[in-house]
Amino acid sequence: MMNCKQATQLLSEKLDRPLSAREKVSVGIHTTMCAPCRQFGLQMEELRDISKHYTKGNTRKEK
Repeated sequence: MMNCKQATQLLSEKLDRPLSAREKVSVGIHTTMCAPCRQFGLQMEELRDISKHYTKGNTRKEK
């Protein structure tokens, strides 16, 4: 079974690369049973979305 350190590592990597089927299943099982890791995954996705929104909003050119 995956531990929290492994789960959070994969949840972070998930933002940069597609996970393998095995990794998806392992993370899915772990986050189903572990509320803190599930919350970490949600927070990582929210931070990514906020960062994307912020960078899109600040695309004006400096004079």
